[in-house]
Amino acid sequence: MTHKNRDEKSQKTRIPGENECLGIVEQLLGYDRLKVRCADGKTRICRIPGRMKKKIWISEGDLVLITPWDFQSDSRGDIVYKYEKDEVRKLKELGYGIDIINSQ
Repeated sequence: MTHKNRDEKSQKTRIPGENECLGIVEQLLGYDRLKVRCADGKTRICRIPGRMKKKIWISEGDLVLITPWDFQSDSRGDIVYKYEKDEVRKLKELGYGIDIINSQ
């Protein structure tokens, strides 16, 4: 990835949509599964979809965007997006997920 692409990406910060939630990765569980503390106060076991597995590295403390499953929505979900540091700063400025970002 070139610096130009990174700069273009940072200008388009993904905002949580309907049925999406911000979360902080608490623990890596293995087998592409993570324990995520979500902004709605729930802790979910989330999986990394195959399309993201080898493209994005996620570690503890990262801010992620998740989509809860249709069934078991209180305990399971999928990782949709991982925020970079500059995107986290932008989210703070816009007022999204302030509580969860500050508790990091």
